[in-house]
Amino acid sequence: MTLKQVRDQFGLHKPNTLIVAAIPAFNEEHTIAKLVLEAQKHVDVVLVCDDGSTDSTAEIAERMGADVIRHDRNLGYGAALKTLFSVARELDADVLVTLDGDGQHDPCEIPSLVEPILENKADVVLGSRFLNRENGVPRYRRWGIRLISKLTGAASNHTFLDAQCGFRVYGRKALFGLDLVENGMGSSVEILLKVKKQGLTVAEVSANCRYKELEKTSTQNALRHGTGVLMSIIRLVVEERPLLFLGLPGLLSLLAGTGFGVWMLQIYAVTHQITTNIALAAIAFVLIGMFTIFTAITLYAISRHTQKNGNQQQN
Repeated sequence: MTLKQVRDQFGLHKPNTLIVAAIPAFNEEHTIAKLVLEAQKHVDVVLVCDDGSTDSTAEIAERMGADVIRHDRNLGYGAALKTLFSVARELDADVLVTLDGDGQHDPCEIPSLVEPILENKADVVLGSRFLNRENGVPRYRRWGIRLISKLTGAASNHTFLDAQCGFRVYGRKALFGLDLVENGMGSSVEILLKVKKQGLTVAEVSANCRYKELEKTSTQNALRHGTGVLMSIIRLVVEERPLLFLGLPGLLSLLAGTGFGVWMLQIYAVTHQITTNIALAAIAFVLIGMFTIFTAITLYAISRHTQKNGNQQQN
């Protein structure tokens, strides 16, 4: 089904529904032209964020008819997404489609991913490389993606088959409601955690992935990429539930320090000598516990204050 057919089916035409494609790109001069031209067949506007490229990515995208936003230096995938979301909001877009700039996604599949949004069946649609297919994803990447997807699902209390695919579609509620912070590759996880926190509905649609046709599939080393995403998950989860993930370990550390302190005093009462190792352990555990608990309380207060301000703005 073409996008025109989808629009006709739901009575949605260009004056009423603005569909925007957004492409974060860093040194993608070999793939950007074809990607822009193919995307233009299925959307109203194509945005490209040139994230500090040192090649001709921006110039080629402009010649192909895309609206290009330039970063003076490479700020990261998440920073590019933030810029694209901001511009899409300025355009008052109804639907935002994101695709990676390396050409691994097929723009011809845009209509199938947009359809659940237009049917009001979902606020966010994820293109899944593992829904009914494997897509030739290298085994080491497949394992890494599935691990990250399981961790993201556990953190958000939702099941995701593919939490790392950059081929996604956002409806108006998601586009105007998501406040992105992450600048790196962890942005993809941040979005999903915030989507579930805000009660937005998520659907996954099977999407192809053209790994074998690409000269490169990532500007980052796979291990570095995965490590960065895992660290983002940990950071986001800790920020979301500081009393559980910082406060509880801090309390246990404080109790351990107290235990070592009591042990040291018992030894001193018998021998009238301070056991240095036990004393140092007591001091260390107490200090770590107090610092961790203080950090947990501070993060919790900040989180509550931010949430309160957000609720007031919505009201």
